[in-house]
Amino acid sequence: MGIEVTSSAFEHGDRIPEKYTEDGADVSPPLSFSGLPEGAKELLLICEDPDAPTTEPWVHWLLYKIPASVDSLPEGIPNKPRLQNPPGAFQGKNSWKIGTQIGYRGPAPPRGGPHRYFFRVYALNVKLVVEPSMTKGALMQEINGHVIGEGELMGVYER
Repeated sequence: MGIEVTSSAFEHGDRIPEKYTEDGADVSPPLSFSGLPEGAKELLLICEDPDAPTTEPWVHWLLYKIPASVDSLPEGIPNKPRLQNPPGAFQGKNSWKIGTQIGYRGPAPPRGGPHRYFFRVYALNVKLVVEPSMTKGALMQEINGHVIGEGELMGVYER
């Protein structure tokens, strides 16, 4: 059984409320996770849009070094490289080149149809020795061979 990822803001497969998008307040949604595998030391969260008109999925959020004891994230995580809540957690770079590039940036799809947004949580069997402000590519290299569980929540949004 994988990690169950849920939100009090939307159900799996439902529309992401505007509050959590660039059309609204652009704050991160509240998330909860359960069913972590035994031996999990840290968690990693990646939110991305595979429907973006880019060669790679568009990264909306990288949050890592989340202690395995944490089972939820509050709404509105600040866009800072180092966080106090969750304690010791870091945020990485999203795909935006202009404006806020660290932390959460909500859905902002081009007009023309719905996009899917996957909030994926990975359980790791190690504590990462990394820096804040990493890219997804660098982070994926660091976790290679250390993922012992994963789960996802998918929401949709269109303009």
